[in-house]
Amino acid sequence: MRTMKSMEPMERTKKPAHAEAAHAEAAHAEAAHAEAAEKIPGIADVRAAGEKIYEIVRETPVTESPGLAASSGAASFWLKLETLQPTGAFKVRGAANRLLNLSEDERRRGVITFSTGNHGKAVSYVAQRLGIPAVVCLSEHVADYRVEKIRELGAEPYVAGKSQDEAEEHYQRIMQERNMVPVVPFDHPHVVSGQGTIGLELLKQLPFLDVVMVPLSGGGLLAGIALAVKSLRPEVEIVGISIEQSPAMLKSLEAGAPVQVEEKDTLADSLLGGIGQRNSITMPLIQQFVDTHVMVSEEETAEGMRYAFHEHGLVVEGAAAVSLGAVLAGKIEIRGKHAAAVMSGRNVDTRQFLDVIQKTGT
Repeated sequence: MRTMKSMEPMERTKKPAHAEAAHAEAAHAEAAHAEAAEKIPGIADVRAAGEKIYEIVRETPVTESPGLAASSGAASFWLKLETLQPTGAFKVRGAANRLLNLSEDERRRGVITFSTGNHGKAVSYVAQRLGIPAVVCLSEHVADYRVEKIRELGAEPYVAGKSQDEAEEHYQRIMQERNMVPVVPFDHPHVVSGQGTIGLELLKQLPFLDVVMVPLSGGGLLAGIALAVKSLRPEVEIVGISIEQSPAMLKSLEAGAPVQVEEKDTLADSLLGGIGQRNSITMPLIQQFVDTHVMVSEEETAEGMRYAFHEHGLVVEGAAAVSLGAVLAGKIEIRGKHAAAVMSGRNVDTRQFLDVIQKTGT
């Protein structure tokens, strides 16, 4: 199995309100979102992120998967190992770019976010590195191990609500009460640009790529990578992988506007959540740059986790395994092509992981 070393860093939902207080909260939410959605980022913003974030994050390597290439008929198949980030997931890129762009006054006020886990962990890590107070709002669906990790990193976890959209409502309230700076999980130009640095790295490491596969939830990762790759290599096919348990972006794309979906328990728990009822960045970018969408089942996700472990010795969370599950199920046509899949994170509960890999599979 060949492994290519990383190169040097490159250029560098809200429900209708009926009470006066709820109306005030909604107005504040709109103002906060207006700040987040100041502009849709471009390739220059991704390059600017690359000039900042490597003091906190690492440029991750890619490793080849001859087995997946053989089973799919691909010319070659590569795994982009975001599992090797200091927080165990890609989210640290967007969090670093967002917090590194804060003013001194904003740093003193502290930051607040809502998250299914990995973003909260990333914000906690970066905030601790920069000496910034942080609060992370999470829904009751977020696994306990993710909540504890956020607490260990020095941030204040606030757990309430049965969905990410409900957690966002608590985030809006606390943000207003404490005058904290919002750090949204995906729909912000700094966050999307930070995630887009993965695309720049992929094109540097694998200039012959034909297809890039990316997990999809709120869309920050997919939007950023698609923006970077398509801006420089428009012929490369970008594939978004959603889960059957929570295909919020996919359903929103079909509807032509953000929609809420019911969240169900899933191995890919970091892909749970809506895209935000005021989404103005990730959805337009995905509409513009993403070529293909695929949805995977729970068993296909589990099969991807088993394959990564048994064939590569990799511990990957369910969200990271969805691309592998889709390929193993024959849902993506890559015969004769050079393909890469983003292994987005490794943050999985140990008991859950052992239960998955010990079942009959690859």
